[in-house]
Amino acid sequence: MARHDSRIWPECTKMIGLLCLVSSILLQHGASGQRVKVDQEVTSYPGQTVNLRCAFADPTGVQLSMVTWMYVPEPTQEPVNIAVFLPGNEPSYPNSPVKGRVSFVPSPPKVDSPSIQITDVRMTDEGKYACEFATYPGGNVRGTTQLVMLAKPENSASPVTVVAGTKPVTVASCKSANGQPAAEISWVTTANGNYTTKQQPGTDNTLTVISEYIMVPTPDDNGKEITCVVSHRTLVKPESFRMNLAVQFAPQVTIEGYDNNWYMGRTNVELTCKANANPPPTTVQWKSTTGEFPSTVQVSENVLKVQNVDESVNTTFVCEVNNQIGTTKEQFGILVREPPKNPSNAGVVAGAVIGSLLALLLVAALIAVLVTRRRRQQQGYRANGGSDMKTRIFGGGKKASKNGTNGGAGNGGGNNNGPIYVYSESSPIQALGEKNNHQLITMGGHPEVVSTTPTAQDILLSNELDDAEKRKFDELDEAENYDHYNPGGPIHSLRSMRDQEMIGEYDDDMESQRDGSVISRTAVYV
Repeated sequence: MARHDSRIWPECTKMIGLLCLVSSILLQHGASGQRVKVDQEVTSYPGQTVNLRCAFADPTGVQLSMVTWMYVPEPTQEPVNIAVFLPGNEPSYPNSPVKGRVSFVPSPPKVDSPSIQITDVRMTDEGKYACEFATYPGGNVRGTTQLVMLAKPENSASPVTVVAGTKPVTVASCKSANGQPAAEISWVTTANGNYTTKQQPGTDNTLTVISEYIMVPTPDDNGKEITCVVSHRTLVKPESFRMNLAVQFAPQVTIEGYDNNWYMGRTNVELTCKANANPPPTTVQWKSTTGEFPSTVQVSENVLKVQNVDESVNTTFVCEVNNQIGTTKEQFGILVREPPKNPSNAGVVAGAVIGSLLALLLVAALIAVLVTRRRRQQQGYRANGGSDMKTRIFGGGKKASKNGTNGGAGNGGGNNNGPIYVYSESSPIQALGEKNNHQLITMGGHPEVVSTTPTAQDILLSNELDDAEKRKFDELDEAENYDHYNPGGPIHSLRSMRDQEMIGEYDDDMESQRDGSVISRTAVYV
């Protein structure tokens, strides 16, 4: 068995005993503290009445001898008794910052639920309030409530008028005054800068927060929008303040109106002096580097007007603009050019020629369209050969021989050598004859009606043939109408002789078909 030094053992025993004692106290305090029920935090506004609740959770087996409410303004300060209750005695309220405004509820209170109320609370009442029970045999136990006083701040923001420069300056300020707790401020802008924020004591234990936006101002920053955003516990949503930066600067001058085409003799041209400035310009003045204005120049405020451009306008004009910040000058040199030359006659002639050619082309196109239409009509007439003319052959027999005799019986004794009629579909059949260019001839001893070729006279009257064809048919017409004298015999016309020849040709040309019809070998049937 190991031996222990007698000098070390007593010291170890003392240390272990001390640790056990501390642990017992801590455990006892923690267990007791959990038995006191209070609100962790209570909020209120100045002038209101606030209730601070306290209760002993389970008094069974514990004797509650006294209840004390204490105010702890700061962690480093000693607590101050504000209300004391001994069972069987009246409550007492020692001197404190809340004396006269604090009381037990109800009064007298129950020993295990000694809640209090403070009327007409002030911002200085904010802090920790402890409810402490004196118990036996457990000792003192307490619960602590944090009273938070709220004060809605007064918020405001405004731009700061500055002059454009090269050093950082405050261009806008935002303030949240007399709030509790302290407000939070932020900025929203397109300007290039940053901000600072500081706190300072307000009235009645409140805090005031001030934030400034700082930047190097330029003329381009003038009028830019900047917004201060204030967030606070008493606000449903952050409060925003929109404003525009106010940057003052000397006039920025430009001269407009010159188109680089001021020529001799040109009239009513002008120059305009435009200035961008903050504050606005107070004066605008035109000058000339030669000292005096030409006689043709007139000035009206910021406009310089030249009624007639001549050699004297070939100079430099100066526009001078002033405001409260400074003066700015801008000059512009005018170059007077030679007058433009008149358009040459060759151009006029060329334009006239082109116009005439276009007109002739239009007329030629119109004539071509008309001629094309007329030719199409002529070609249609020739191709149809008179579309209303059709040849129909009427025969009594079913079949016919080449010479017109009956090819067989069974036709009912019909006339197989009946007449052949040629007629116009637009004319009645009984109107056939000389009127419609038809002639009655005999064929094999039987009368036949055959259509004749139109005369040259008829064709000429149709206006459908060209000059060559007209001359051809004129010669043919003269030959046909010439009567030949034959001594000792009758006078025969060329037409009647040609008709006789056609009858012979017609007879030799006919050919019987298997279906009983007789057709021509050379004729074209429509």
